[in-house]
Amino acid sequence: MVIAVVHIHVKSDMLDAFIEATKENALYSRLEPGVARFDFLQQVDDPTRFTLVEVFRNEDAPVKHRETAHYLKWRDTVTDMMAEPRVGIKHYNITPDDSSWG
Repeated sequence: MVIAVVHIHVKSDMLDAFIEATKENALYSRLEPGVARFDFLQQVDDPTRFTLVEVFRNEDAPVKHRETAHYLKWRDTVTDMMAEPRVGIKHYNITPDDSSWG
C-alpha cells in the first residue's frame, strides 16, 4: 500500500465549490481498481483546511489516478480555489495489515 496524505488550504469564499468538486473526485476515485480508500476530511477548528487520505494498492496506482479524467477535472477546477499550494506526503502502511484495507 502507498498512502498519500494531502493537506489543502482553501480560500474562505470558495469552500462550497471546493467541497462539491472534491466530493465528485472522491466518488470516482473510490471506483478505481488501484484505490483501496479515499477519504475527504475538513478540519474542525479551521473549515478552510482539508485533508485527503488516499490509500493506493501499489506504487503504480497513484500514477494511474493522476491520469484519470476525474482527477484532471478536479485539479483544473480547484487550483485557483486554494489559498496556497497543496502539500502531499507519501506514506507506507505499518498497521493495520494491508489486507485490512479491503
